[in-house]
Amino acid sequence: MTAELKSALLDVYKRMPVKIVRGQGAWVYDESGASYLDMYAGHAVTSTGHCHPHLVQALSAQIQKLVFYSNAVAVEHQEEAAALIVDELPSPLSRVFFVNSGAEAVENCLKMARIATGKQRIVGFEGGFHGRTLGAQAATGLSKYRKGLAELIPGHTFVPFGDATAVAVALAAGDVAAVIVEPVQGLAGARTAPPEFFRAIRALCDQHGALLIYDEMQTGFGRTGSFTFAPRYGVVPDLMSFGKGIASGLPVGAAVTNEKVAATIRPGDLGTTFGGGPLASAAVRATIEILRSEGIYAQVASRAPRLRQALSVFPSVAEVRGEGYLIGLKLHGTAASMQRQLFDRGVLTGTSDDPAVLRLMPPLTLNDEQIDHFLEQFARAERVFRETSKVPS
Repeated sequence: MTAELKSALLDVYKRMPVKIVRGQGAWVYDESGASYLDMYAGHAVTSTGHCHPHLVQALSAQIQKLVFYSNAVAVEHQEEAAALIVDELPSPLSRVFFVNSGAEAVENCLKMARIATGKQRIVGFEGGFHGRTLGAQAATGLSKYRKGLAELIPGHTFVPFGDATAVAVALAAGDVAAVIVEPVQGLAGARTAPPEFFRAIRALCDQHGALLIYDEMQTGFGRTGSFTFAPRYGVVPDLMSFGKGIASGLPVGAAVTNEKVAATIRPGDLGTTFGGGPLASAAVRATIEILRSEGIYAQVASRAPRLRQALSVFPSVAEVRGEGYLIGLKLHGTAASMQRQLFDRGVLTGTSDDPAVLRLMPPLTLNDEQIDHFLEQFARAERVFRETSKVPS
């Protein structure tokens, strides 16, 4: 018997037992041709679905002309992509810095806040998650992700999510450059906070000369039924980080800010080799063009409530959390068990840091027929889950 070859990959992921080789719309396919309804979108990344024709055409055209050149020169499509983003943003957000990932976008938001204010401390929230680079991990409120090197980085204070009084106390201690918040805490289980909380932290930042950072990695680019969570409740942050669905699957991130903060940044303060290259910029541009031309925001705003309402009636679902197509199902049982039942029925979903919360983050193009198919499979999976988890009917 031939010994199985040892993988050359570093073993850092808990993978589902499937190898995906092809995707189309909300569907993906494994090596055998078996299909799976993708209710996870590669962790909220394939926002316009897999292999959208407009995206494929844009990337195919660009890759035949120029794959890459650095920011040492003007890069094709970069200005257009930035302008399209700014057109969607609430005023006064008007400046864009392209990077390679969400964590890098967060790092640069934190850096700009410290440069602009001359202060050092960062206030974050328990349950918040901002990335796996050291600076982003240091600002992450889920303590298990800070264990090791990140917890040794000084200057970070964490307060309960939704508690404006605790924010006021933290800011009163002084030297706070920024408050960073996910409008919906994704990894924590799609946790939300009331409108008055966001209004209060905006006012507190203004009062104490701190900047407000929205980490819109998962809420941005249409997932909650609008381009961004801001300016919901009349609140606009000073900085915002994007990633995930910004380029429908290509590795792109962006840090955006206003003219006041931008005026404090000098050439050389920030930089990136690959950020905003021609292929990446073409993907961002194509993504926004799809979101606009197909009315994706309105589709999410109209279809998500039906999906959420249908899920709320199942006996094993204790709570439906989140906004739009960023959904957390608090279950009477473990989310991993429900995830396995759905996987066995050809549906891909995600879990969260809360072992009872199953996350649904489908492509924003998810249509009514696909929602019906998902609900049919969920009903079948839920019956078995209810029996095995001993959930009353």
